[in-house]
Amino acid sequence: MAALGKIRSKGVTLIIIIGLGLFAFIAEEAFRSCETNRNNQRQQVGEVLGEKINVQDFQKLVDEYTEVIKMQQGTQNLNDEQLNQVKDMVWNTYIQSKLVENEAEKLGLTVTNQEMQNTLKQGTNPMLLQTPFVNQQTGRFDANALQKFLAEYKAQKTANPQIAQQYETIYKYWTFIEKTLRQQMLAQKFQSLLAHGLLSNPVEAKMAFKEATEENQIQLASLAYSSVSDDKIKISDADLKAKYEELKPRFKQYVESRDIKYVDYQVIPSANDKSAINKQFATYAAELAAAADPAEVVRKSTSLISYLGIPVAKTAFPTDIAQRLDSMAIGQTFGPSVNAQDNTMNIVKLVAKQQLPDSVQYRQIQISGASVDVARKTADSVFAALNSGADFEALAKKYGQTGEKTWMTTSQYQNAPSMDNDTKKFINSLNTMAVNAVVNIPATQGNIILQVVDRKGMINKYNVAVIKKSIEFSRETYSAAYNKFSSFVSANQTAEGILKNAQASGFKVQEANDITTAQHYLANIHSTREALKWLFDAKQGSVSPMYECGDNDHLLVVVLTKVHPIGYRSLDDNQVKEVVRAEVLKDKKAEQLMAKLQGVNSVAAAKAKGATVSPVNQVTFAAPVFVPVTGASEPALSGAVAATKKGQFSAKPVKGNAGIYVFQVVNKQAGSAKFNDKSEEQKLRQKALQYAGNFMNELYMKAKVVDNRYLFF
Repeated sequence: MAALGKIRSKGVTLIIIIGLGLFAFIAEEAFRSCETNRNNQRQQVGEVLGEKINVQDFQKLVDEYTEVIKMQQGTQNLNDEQLNQVKDMVWNTYIQSKLVENEAEKLGLTVTNQEMQNTLKQGTNPMLLQTPFVNQQTGRFDANALQKFLAEYKAQKTANPQIAQQYETIYKYWTFIEKTLRQQMLAQKFQSLLAHGLLSNPVEAKMAFKEATEENQIQLASLAYSSVSDDKIKISDADLKAKYEELKPRFKQYVESRDIKYVDYQVIPSANDKSAINKQFATYAAELAAAADPAEVVRKSTSLISYLGIPVAKTAFPTDIAQRLDSMAIGQTFGPSVNAQDNTMNIVKLVAKQQLPDSVQYRQIQISGASVDVARKTADSVFAALNSGADFEALAKKYGQTGEKTWMTTSQYQNAPSMDNDTKKFINSLNTMAVNAVVNIPATQGNIILQVVDRKGMINKYNVAVIKKSIEFSRETYSAAYNKFSSFVSANQTAEGILKNAQASGFKVQEANDITTAQHYLANIHSTREALKWLFDAKQGSVSPMYECGDNDHLLVVVLTKVHPIGYRSLDDNQVKEVVRAEVLKDKKAEQLMAKLQGVNSVAAAKAKGATVSPVNQVTFAAPVFVPVTGASEPALSGAVAATKKGQFSAKPVKGNAGIYVFQVVNKQAGSAKFNDKSEEQKLRQKALQYAGNFMNELYMKAKVVDNRYLFF
């Protein structure tokens, strides 16, 4: 009881302690929850229709499409620009697919398996013609070839690893095509449904035909806005404000953008740097000219272009190298020479030149064994059997392979970064073997029995050794530039200081406007993702840290001058004010010129008021008339002419884009084309389909798309 009483006497203290404990527990859980949310946000590359897009999921889509592009182009790697195009394509496709899927789900639209099969059987969809399953005789997609491949793909999973990898690559390519085709078909269904909501009929068709074919000849009197001097027009703030309210919908901004001023200092090689590389290339030129096998010289030089030691097409080389090859003699070395376009020093040696096939169809049997010697003996037996008339595919199946015919083009191997001796032997054999010839090629781990089945497209191929290197600055040059620029940035910590003192320090202030998160580079300078991340987290007037960027040759500091939030751009915005002012100026000039033509009832009277008179023929309602005198297309004039009867003068002056017009209709005549209601209705339906094609922009605006790719890519 005494203990209980003691506890009761400390009741208030205990309540406080327990309360603090509970608060700490709740606060800890809240902190963990907030941290989890922040971590999740850090992993979100964007958002559409309220659905978050995880960066790992998006990267998988990018990787998938990258492999497709590599396969289509026959290349091993994509450069930065190509990768950026891939990322943009994946992003746009993802967003569009989500928007269409969302609308299609509401309407119950789907692409059934039967519809997919029908499309495959028809075999005419352009996407299907980009696959390896095209029948060369019909030029159409062959569904049977696809089914055969899918059956073989399952069987080849346990076969030779190299063959299994080839099948896996083609399978992934097909699954991408299939997925994309379904998305395309669903979008077409939705667009078609919208288009069929816009109907055409014979009455509308007849009107449209008349508007397109009825031609008017007019005498036109023009008073150009340029005839009134700008300095004679007075524009008040009230005028600007009123016009801004009228045009306000034009200035709606759907994504946030930002304006910057920046100082970009590009480091370039010094005179000493250029002298050093000239000496280095003089040595390379002598070594390359003397070398029987240039491989080691090119390797040692760390050239930007690898020496493969096999004949390749001109397209394997940059333009400056390719355009020189036909003027060189075999064995000749050219250079050193400077190419200013890519800032490189170059040496070229033409080792050999031959006419060889661009495409070769072949089949092969890979022979392996418990040891290389065992493989060699087996290969000799297979080779002898084939020379005695044995069936190639039957022998291939005996060794767990298909022996199927495969095409290889020059583009599939000529851009490889390197090539081992086994591959060189294989490709050289493909290039030089006669049709139906069989060869037994010894390789490091076994043998390859190779037969050439067909050869196409004889072209010149070149065995060329190239030393191409960028003309780069030295560490000392970069260090001096870095010290100079960092001293400037350190001495000017404010936006005012940066902008005011840049020129005196030998730097140039530049500007870039309306930067959004969809951009890959800041100010078109490579490797500026950190600067972009800073920009969209900074406040107006802030100065960035100094960034080392570009291709390790740029130093950058940025000032955030303006933030344009989502919504309507204000009249204070310089770009908006310029547009509004131009419209007010046009309106006021139009008022003066229309007053000048007040009461005019003939072309002659208008000419007496200073108008320029000219004949204009073939004016139709369906197309804006071009007025040579003012140099502008005038839709309003086309409409007014169509509404005026033959012989009549215009009811009132027409306000156009570039001037004020009055006119007299001299003649009206129907065109020579004959009316066909079915044909005209079809044209209207086609137009309706085009109008329906604008639906994606409307859906995008309503989907509240958030693009945070700049944080990751």
